[in-house]
Amino acid sequence: MSAEYESPLCKRYSGKEMLSVFTDGNKFSVWRKLWVALAESQKELGLSITQTQIDEMKSHIYDIDFEKVSEYEHKTRHEVMAHILAFGEQCHEAKPIIHLGATSCYVGDNADIIIQKAALLRIKKLLVNAINELCGFAERYKSLPCLSYTHFQPAQPSSFGKRAALWLQDLLFDLESLDFTLSGLKILGCKGTTGTAASFLALFNGDYNKVKTLDKKIAEKFGFENTYSVSSQTYSRKIDYNILSVLSGIAQSAYKFSNDIRLLSHLNEADEPFEEGQVGSSAMAYKRNPMRSERIASLSRYVMVNALNPALTASSQWLERTLDDSANRRISIPEAFLAADGILSLYINIISGLTVYPKMAEKHLSEELPFMATENILMHCVKKGGDRQFLHERIRLHSVETANNIKINGDRNDLLARISADPAFNITDDEIKGLMDIKNFTGCSEMQTDDFLEEVRSVISLYKDLLGIDVKINV
Repeated sequence: MSAEYESPLCKRYSGKEMLSVFTDGNKFSVWRKLWVALAESQKELGLSITQTQIDEMKSHIYDIDFEKVSEYEHKTRHEVMAHILAFGEQCHEAKPIIHLGATSCYVGDNADIIIQKAALLRIKKLLVNAINELCGFAERYKSLPCLSYTHFQPAQPSSFGKRAALWLQDLLFDLESLDFTLSGLKILGCKGTTGTAASFLALFNGDYNKVKTLDKKIAEKFGFENTYSVSSQTYSRKIDYNILSVLSGIAQSAYKFSNDIRLLSHLNEADEPFEEGQVGSSAMAYKRNPMRSERIASLSRYVMVNALNPALTASSQWLERTLDDSANRRISIPEAFLAADGILSLYINIISGLTVYPKMAEKHLSEELPFMATENILMHCVKKGGDRQFLHERIRLHSVETANNIKINGDRNDLLARISADPAFNITDDEIKGLMDIKNFTGCSEMQTDDFLEEVRSVISLYKDLLGIDVKINV
């Protein structure tokens, strides 16, 4: 048994792919790639750097001696300097030109953007697959009538597919936000100690065009079109806020979905996956708790609250640089992604294995539909010559008495039988039966769902290369 604390996000909730994005091995390999890119670009722009030096650096991108780094950091109390020294020990030829003209944020901030971009792409893959699964679910159940609720009180009927379309629409909003954020993402580039690139201007003997070209070359080597035009020593911390806001949006959508599943589970209209041998309660053996949905809600709250971290960080940066962002960002950014990964994995797992119970949906409809049918009955009877105001009052009296009997005595809903037996209505059982066709109450729900799913499928087609994912849920 390990005596060291391990974050539950790593141990229980996040997938291996997302975890690998935020490992030290990946992070510090990106640092070394950035040093290689800097040296390559400087060489291409005429500085005295040899291909031998560059090749030597490339040969040691992944074999990081973390023990040596730890020794140097203990002595220097400076993480970047420790890595420079450890890298230099491995690269004797290149040692003099490693980190030439750069400040710590050259590797720290650029790597953070590169890593967050990779993490966003992983989130995008999960999100697209969640949308695809939900689209299929909505298609399957677009014509299945169900009782809708406002304030969790019975309202007009809809369909299961239409309800799923509401979940789906939220995820499409999230995908749109994610794509917008990704499309505008840039890296810091080489901006120097206060963002003026003074050290690089000196290296290139005052040639500003070469300084700008250096920035662009480095950006292109990592798949970015360009760098931010202006910066302080760091890139604006609002970038982190924008990114974590995307994750917060996903968490909000998933939270709403998970709450709906929990309510439907209580109504016995739907069940999330429940594995053979799974225990719902240590005391109550019959329990079948919606624990996956509860976990989504729990993790979503964490992500939504965590989005406040970059907001506070962005607002509290002093002039060109302060270091009170560092410890917070090391925690808040990776853990937001790890939690979002867990949320979307659970979403996919639930919707792909959600069991719907049509008979229970029909039962709840039958319990409430007589009340909802009274307006149709009223109009029908008025057409036959009845007095609208008089019949309205008769319906009100019958409805109040029926509702009281249901709540006080547990009786079944006999409102239609009361109306049929009341000579004031002059209506037959067959007429009432004809008015009770559920299609008269679900409105445009099926057609709206069809129209919307056509839009969704066109979006999914744009990302068909992202389809297909195997999510593992650690219950």
